[in-house]
Amino acid sequence: MDHLHLKTVLCCIGTRPELIKMAPVVKAFQRSSACRCRVLLTAQHRSLVDQMLHFFDIHPDIDLNIMKANQSLPELTARLLVQLDSALADEKPDIVLAQGDTTTVFTTALACFYRNIPFAHVEAGLRTHNLRSPFPEEANRLLAGRLSALHFAPTASARGNLLREGIYPDTIHIVGNPVIDALLLAIQRQIPLDIPLDPFKRMILVTAHRRESFGQPLRQICHAVASLTQRFHDIEFLWPLHPNPSVKPVVQGLLGRNPSVLLCDPLEYGPFVTAVSRSHLVLTDSGGLQEEAPALGKPVLVMRENSERPEAIWAGVAKLVGTRSETIVSEVASLLQDPQAYASMSKGGSPYGDGKAADRIAQIVTDYLATPATQENTLAHPELPKSPVSVSLMQPAIRALHLRQQQIPVPHEHGLENSPPPTPR
Repeated sequence: MDHLHLKTVLCCIGTRPELIKMAPVVKAFQRSSACRCRVLLTAQHRSLVDQMLHFFDIHPDIDLNIMKANQSLPELTARLLVQLDSALADEKPDIVLAQGDTTTVFTTALACFYRNIPFAHVEAGLRTHNLRSPFPEEANRLLAGRLSALHFAPTASARGNLLREGIYPDTIHIVGNPVIDALLLAIQRQIPLDIPLDPFKRMILVTAHRRESFGQPLRQICHAVASLTQRFHDIEFLWPLHPNPSVKPVVQGLLGRNPSVLLCDPLEYGPFVTAVSRSHLVLTDSGGLQEEAPALGKPVLVMRENSERPEAIWAGVAKLVGTRSETIVSEVASLLQDPQAYASMSKGGSPYGDGKAADRIAQIVTDYLATPATQENTLAHPELPKSPVSVSLMQPAIRALHLRQQQIPVPHEHGLENSPPPTPR
């Protein structure tokens, strides 16, 4: 096909988690002869993104270099929107993709809406039903969803969330989560972890970076870690520190002199996956680790009050523990002391896909661009309910959906079942 007549797909990426999940999607488009793939990097997290670019061998075509120290959300949003609009005017893409719930994703969707360019949302339909938790990610997800022409939901329950919000069913596709695609790639490479771990101790991996963890919650997490090192002498903690000034100096000040706590800079993705695979369990407020660690058979204790990824919790491979020091200590101690409790959470498997999400996304987008009729009215919502569903009823509704899924077969879409893939070897 004449390169000049190929449809242009623009993939927008801002942060490290976005790049990890979008990298397989970019690669799938680059393998395709049916479209031209361009990559726009906002660099919302500059240094962390640069690590991932090297690992996945991705070379951005446009780099907005938006990162500034201590930038506020209004400043970041305004600067992103102006620069994204300019980039869209220059690129004139036929469709734009972005993943997740960051400010980059929301502003990309809004900029596309202003330019009447179709926007496709990867990892669509995740909800906590609490606009303040996580903040601002829950709002970003909702706003991007209302502006999307295509919704790539990782699971059936995510699709259910979108349907309850009145999203047109034909625009929602259950594809799995491309984080599993990236994880399997990293496992195959077997990148070494150049950190001297004690072979006679059980390693607990810790990550904490969300805004709602800043301040007292983060200090509570640090106190829990310190208490556990005093109580159990056969464990050590590995904590790759997010560079945010609300995180790094706080953790260093409270745990920097603890010999059983290894603090390090953020790990590149390959070594990080190796760290997860070598861990005994994972303590995190991250969304991605709730998806990755269960696939490697590692229990996940989620240091948040709620999660937009309930499937891992329903499967019993992740557990919400909040940020209270006493609760964290109790839950970690249970997994360290009770072999049966540990075995029940380390059974392996992830409900988030089979490693083929990126190929499904690329095929659906290619088909969408090849059929002009499908591009009309995709932002319309003809099946909006006459009265909105109360937010207070959302959580029971999701739970009921899950229970029904256990009793009746889930409709397969593109051959994907809402069941965990085999544990990677």
